[in-house]
Amino acid sequence: MKYIFYPLLSLFVLVSCKTSKPYLERTDNDNTLFDAVKAIKKRNTDTAAINALPVLYNMAQQRHIRKIGSYSESKEISRWDKLIDEYSILQDMHNAIIDVDAAYAAVTPVNYQQTIYDLKQRAAEDYYATAADYLSNPGRDNAKKAYNYFKKTDKYVADYKDAKQKMDEAYQSAIINVQVNPVQDNSYFFNSNWGNSGYNFSNEYFQQTLVRELRNSNRYPARFYTDWEARRDNVQPDWAVDLTLRNMNLPRPVTYQYSRNVGKQVENGRDSSGRPIYRNVYATVNISRQSFTARADMEVVITDVVTGKIITRNAYREDYSWQEEYGSYTGDSRALDANDWNIINNTRYNEPRREEVLNELYRKIYPQVKNRIVYAVEW
Repeated sequence: MKYIFYPLLSLFVLVSCKTSKPYLERTDNDNTLFDAVKAIKKRNTDTAAINALPVLYNMAQQRHIRKIGSYSESKEISRWDKLIDEYSILQDMHNAIIDVDAAYAAVTPVNYQQTIYDLKQRAAEDYYATAADYLSNPGRDNAKKAYNYFKKTDKYVADYKDAKQKMDEAYQSAIINVQVNPVQDNSYFFNSNWGNSGYNFSNEYFQQTLVRELRNSNRYPARFYTDWEARRDNVQPDWAVDLTLRNMNLPRPVTYQYSRNVGKQVENGRDSSGRPIYRNVYATVNISRQSFTARADMEVVITDVVTGKIITRNAYREDYSWQEEYGSYTGDSRALDANDWNIINNTRYNEPRREEVLNELYRKIYPQVKNRIVYAVEW
């Protein structure tokens, strides 16, 4: 009997390996394991997935255990995040397997729940102590690190000691006073016949609108003031935002004249049998076009008032193009289409006013400037 049994056993192992091959050849072992469990859950007689599962679990477990061993030797505080992540993946595998009876029958996964709990306790303790050290030192950077580490503390162990209170303390100590200065207009205007209306538009739009919108958001550890408000309220700014308009060019419209010939086939009566007779008609559209492209650069410099250190310096450029056409025609009007008539019926140029052009340029530049300030002050 045994002479029959061993060949049959070898044949069974060989067949099992072959049927499991699609799973075992894949390199994304974690995903492969979860896919195998899903396949077993869908069909509890899936031989390929059942046979592959013990091998996949052993490979995945050993791989994560090796990473855990490496992270355990580190002295960096971030090791806690990495260790907990690795054990959490292993625990997800455990939970997925025990949730499917056929999968649980094929492999007995290790439960790491207690290990994760213990690690989170130790992580919270370490993060809290590190955060407290940072909070005891002056400076916004230290307050920021303290805030983030107290936040990590509360993430791993909810309501750990007074971590939430300390988070608020760190946040409050990191709040800075930011003074947004009026826009300095250092641009050169080539605006013959445009007039000077709207000259102060940049100051009103940028300074006041920026301060109002930034102030209305509570997302950043910062208070925002115009220069006038800072003087009025006797506020000493920590940071200053300087906005400088450079290279603004609002050119006089350029006129360009050209003509184009148009043609169309139109009905021109009917023959004796009532069928329509067509003929080609032609016209020439004489067009006068006025156009210009205005552009502007705005430089944003944020400076630490106390140290004089430049925190960030950026420049933004935007263009605004305008054109309009009017015209006349000669020839047969029947050759004209709707677009031709729109041009012909336009009796004069509707040149935008200077403040309208400025509005378009500032509208494009504004969100970039605002985002730059937000990025500098937020955590």
